[in-house]
Amino acid sequence: MPRPLSIACLQTRPMPSIGQAIDEATPLAEQAVRAGAEFLFLPEYCGGLKSEGSALTPPHATEADHPFLAAFRDFAAQHNVWIMIGSIAVSGHDGKILNRGYILDQQGNIHSHYDKIHLFDVQISPTEVYRESTRVTAGNAMSLVQTPYAQLGHTICYDLRFPKLYRDLAQAGAEVLCTPAAFTKKTGEAHWHILNRARAIENGCFMISACAIGEIAGGGASYGHSLVINPWGEIIADGGDTPGVVFATIDLDEVAEARGRIPSLSHDRNYKITTVKERGIA
Repeated sequence: MPRPLSIACLQTRPMPSIGQAIDEATPLAEQAVRAGAEFLFLPEYCGGLKSEGSALTPPHATEADHPFLAAFRDFAAQHNVWIMIGSIAVSGHDGKILNRGYILDQQGNIHSHYDKIHLFDVQISPTEVYRESTRVTAGNAMSLVQTPYAQLGHTICYDLRFPKLYRDLAQAGAEVLCTPAAFTKKTGEAHWHILNRARAIENGCFMISACAIGEIAGGGASYGHSLVINPWGEIIADGGDTPGVVFATIDLDEVAEARGRIPSLSHDRNYKITTVKERGIA
C-alpha cells in the first residue's frame, strides 16, 4: 500500500522584521493548503533575518511571546496541517539567541524543536564573511521526530556539510531528512544541489530542503532552489530563483525500496585509523 504525502516548501524572502516575515509567509501557506498540501516546510530564519557586517542579526523574541511562532501555531490548527518552521531566532539565556526550528502538529501544538548544531562561521571571499556564533548559541542534540507520516530528521542549513549527523539520524530511523536553509547565493550555486543529493543517496532518505530566496537586509543573499529529492537521489521538485510554493507528493515506500537495493545502512562498520609515517621521520 503506497504511503503518499502531499508536501509544500514555502520559498520565502528574508524579511528584516517579524511582522514582515509573517506577511511574507502567510499567503504562501494559504496557497499551499488550498492546493491540498498536508505538511508545510519553511526555510531557516523564516521569522526574519538581517545582517550587520559579518554577524547575522535576526529579529528575535522569547518562545512564549514569538509572534511568528504564534501565527503559525494558529495557522496549523485552523487548517489542520503539519508545519515545519525551519527556524526562527529565539531569545536565549546568555544574551545570545538560538537558531531554533519547530515542528507543529495539526492542532497547532509544538511537537518538537531543534537548535542548530553547526554554526556558519566562514569566509567565502575576502569581502563575504559570516560569523553566526557572534550572536547564536549552538545546539548539542540531534532531532529525530516521529509523525503520523514518517520519522523526520530536523537539521538546519550549514548542518548539511556534516554527513555524520545525517548518517546518525538515518541509523536512528529517519526516513525523511529536512534541511531548511538560507544558503548563500555563492555557496548555493557551487554546492547546494550536490550536497542535498549526496545526503539522500548516502542514507536512502527523502531530502526536503526549503531555502530562502533573495537579498538580506544589511548584506548578502539567499540562493533559493528549495529541493525535494527522492531516496535514489533524483530531484523531484526545485523551487528555482523566485519566491513561491514548491509542491511535491512523496511516497514513503520508496525509502525501503532504495535501501533494499543498496543496503548501505546495514553495512556500516567501526574501524580504526592506522597512521603510516614517511620513512626517516621519527
